[in-house]
Amino acid sequence: MPRGRYSLHDPHDHTPLAEEHFQCAPGPSGWRYVSRLTTPTGDHHGSVDLALDELGRPIRLELHAADWQVRGAAIDGVTWVRTDPTGVHATEGNARAHAFTGTSPAFLVAVTRLLRLTPSDPATRLRMVALTDPVLAPRTVDQSWALLGREAHATDNGPLTVDEYQVTALDTGEQYAVHIAGDVVLSAPGIELEDLESPPSAFPAH
Repeated sequence: MPRGRYSLHDPHDHTPLAEEHFQCAPGPSGWRYVSRLTTPTGDHHGSVDLALDELGRPIRLELHAADWQVRGAAIDGVTWVRTDPTGVHATEGNARAHAFTGTSPAFLVAVTRLLRLTPSDPATRLRMVALTDPVLAPRTVDQSWALLGREAHATDNGPLTVDEYQVTALDTGEQYAVHIAGDVVLSAPGIELEDLESPPSAFPAH
């Protein structure tokens, strides 16, 4: 069960945004990721709880950020309920999308579990509902994912397989690289892996 810490920063000007302390593990029904976020000064900033089924679909999502809350799941596409900081107003939403995304590295791992790409596969397009800080406002985004390469790196715990993805934002054409080993993001725009207490989990081959 990997445990560790990511630092999150603005991908454009590198302003520190938060530290995300996480643990994650594959299980009999899929994969689960839980984390708590703190501000650069150490204050509580939010939390993430994401569970995927064996096909990589989000069966439960609970996000907290700045007293806003979103609960969601893969139902008729994806469905969610967003609650304001007072807890008085809750709005429901639904979109014909494949998954959720947001600032947490958990969402990048979740996409790779959903797509199961190999280096020979063509780029795959998918639609996601983005829930981004600070108020978790939902918006639909279209992305294209391609697995450019897969390399094994020697480590003290044996070979570590690192996948390099190219992600394209289809609304702007912006492209960026994401490096993932098992269920841990090694690097991506706005994300740095600062600490890892145990090796990434290896997902079963399909």
